[in-house]
Amino acid sequence: MRQNFKQGGDRRRQFTPHKRRGNTQRQSTTHYSRYINKAVESKDEIPYVATHTFDTFGLNQYTAATLRHLGFTAPSPIQDQSIPYALEGKDIIGLANTGTGKTAAFLLPAIEKLQTSRDASNVLILAPTRELAQQIDAEFRRFAAGQKLFSTLVVGGANIARQIQQIKRGPHVIIGTPGRIKDLINRRVLRLQTVTTFVLDEADRMCDMGFVGDIRTIAAELPSERQTFCFSATMTRDVKSIVEEFMREPVTVSVVKNQTNDHIEQDVIHARDKNHKVELLTELLQKPEFEKVIIFGETKFGVQRLADSLTKMNMPAAAIHGNKSQSQRERALKSFKNDSVDILVATDVAARGIDIDGVSHVINFDAPKQYEDYIHRIGRTGRAGKSGTALTFVHQR
Repeated sequence: MRQNFKQGGDRRRQFTPHKRRGNTQRQSTTHYSRYINKAVESKDEIPYVATHTFDTFGLNQYTAATLRHLGFTAPSPIQDQSIPYALEGKDIIGLANTGTGKTAAFLLPAIEKLQTSRDASNVLILAPTRELAQQIDAEFRRFAAGQKLFSTLVVGGANIARQIQQIKRGPHVIIGTPGRIKDLINRRVLRLQTVTTFVLDEADRMCDMGFVGDIRTIAAELPSERQTFCFSATMTRDVKSIVEEFMREPVTVSVVKNQTNDHIEQDVIHARDKNHKVELLTELLQKPEFEKVIIFGETKFGVQRLADSLTKMNMPAAAIHGNKSQSQRERALKSFKNDSVDILVATDVAARGIDIDGVSHVINFDAPKQYEDYIHRIGRTGRAGKSGTALTFVHQR
């Protein structure tokens, strides 16, 4: 890390474990051996050879020019295989890991369709978290630059009155989380009769978070004649049910890689107790190879306490968790993205959908409760073909 600790003092006194009243911390059900994996050199993988380029997709001249300006040349596998079907108007089931370019795989066809029909609320995109919805919105604005296409971000934790005003202006694209979208439907503010493109991004995560009922309520407001995209890392029972219910003769494109994230170096660190964990953590963060680190904790209180403690020890850290407002979370992410801080401490709210370049390490300060959560957490490093390291603290046996 670029910052160093202040000299002197006992680091273990900087952080006092908090005793949770009326509830003990749940233990992970995953054996720690599953957190150990020797990374496989990426050079052993056979490089994917795309059958298209962004110029040969036949996108409109404005989008094509923007992509060239952004340096987009060869599409990723999910883009290469799904965009042609999407441009034909087919429903798409896209099975892909995070960090594979799936956002462009549904945004580019949606933008193309908007060139022929610019009615308000043509496109509805659902995402599991505020952070992912915000990221999709930013990507839409990049890809649709100069085309006079407008989007509105509709998420919880933000000013609903402002969102209502923006909806009344008639945006072409609405991007949001299921709870807030449903709320606006119930308030009779949002009408979805003109939607021609419906996108479910990270459908498995939305189902895991209990949004299946909300998704069904929202889908019931949509016209039957529409194009639907469903992107997911896994085909769970709930996702399969949604696919069968909402989609018409979908084309399945699967580019899912091995779920063990073999390209990420994974290991465990044995600690006696929480104070020992903090001592070991601070020693790790002093090492130069820990350039940009995301630390995951279980509770909102614990995450904030750890971030504050590290900052007091001259290791500036930002925190994101459920008690943070949308603007606070945005500021924390921005400070981490632009390298104002090199440490982000987070609950699992950040485990999906955040795409931040250059994360060298993911540290599970608290072990995840389920192995799927572990996969999502460590997926924040080793992105876009780069190497990464994941470390998980386990109780010393």
